[in-house]
Amino acid sequence: MYRDPADAIAEKFHCDFHFLEQLNPGKTKSIKPGDQLRVPNVEPFELGTVKELKPGSEINGPAANDLPDEPDKTPEEEKPAPAQNPSTASASPPLMPSVKIDTKANMLAVFEGDKLVAVYPVTIGSAQTASPIGDWKVRGMSKWPRFRYDEEMLKHGQRSGHFYMLPPGPRSPVGVLWIALNKKGIGIHGTATPDSVGHSVSHNCIRLANWDVVRLAERVKVGTPVSIH
Repeated sequence: MYRDPADAIAEKFHCDFHFLEQLNPGKTKSIKPGDQLRVPNVEPFELGTVKELKPGSEINGPAANDLPDEPDKTPEEEKPAPAQNPSTASASPPLMPSVKIDTKANMLAVFEGDKLVAVYPVTIGSAQTASPIGDWKVRGMSKWPRFRYDEEMLKHGQRSGHFYMLPPGPRSPVGVLWIALNKKGIGIHGTATPDSVGHSVSHNCIRLANWDVVRLAERVKVGTPVSIH
């Protein structure tokens, strides 16, 4: 879980631990019930919101970053749904959201049609393990994901037989939520280090603060196009 009460409070109010420390000099090392602290005026992030999420297609497996590539669909699966009778058709269905990730600006934007509905700062892959440029799609989501820690993969992009399976939690390297893309090992996920967001230090993936990845999960669904450019 969290390292200490100050770590939990910092994430709850969307800030870095060191910033919380600056707001409350000398108070963060021994927080106890009843203490009053200064915090940013934001909507608090509650871990319970992760449990309440209903992603529609939750994926489970040994580790979120170890899912196989999604196979291409057969022609039968690609067939469009039959047209509705105009007399019985309901109101127009909501537009499929789309996600665009700008690797130069370290920003993720969500669109509904041509309308921009949300923007989040992100961390992209480093020069050694760059995020995959191209067009992808969301294949599912994993709440409280387990993480396959393989140092060879993280440093050089090559999987090895020496790895550790890390348990889930807000201080997991992939945070509280993994949004899988249809490319093995690649996802949009939370982080144990929100102060790293906005830099190019991730390992192939797209990293958001935990409070933002939960909000993003409420806006996307299986099949949502994701463009990384």
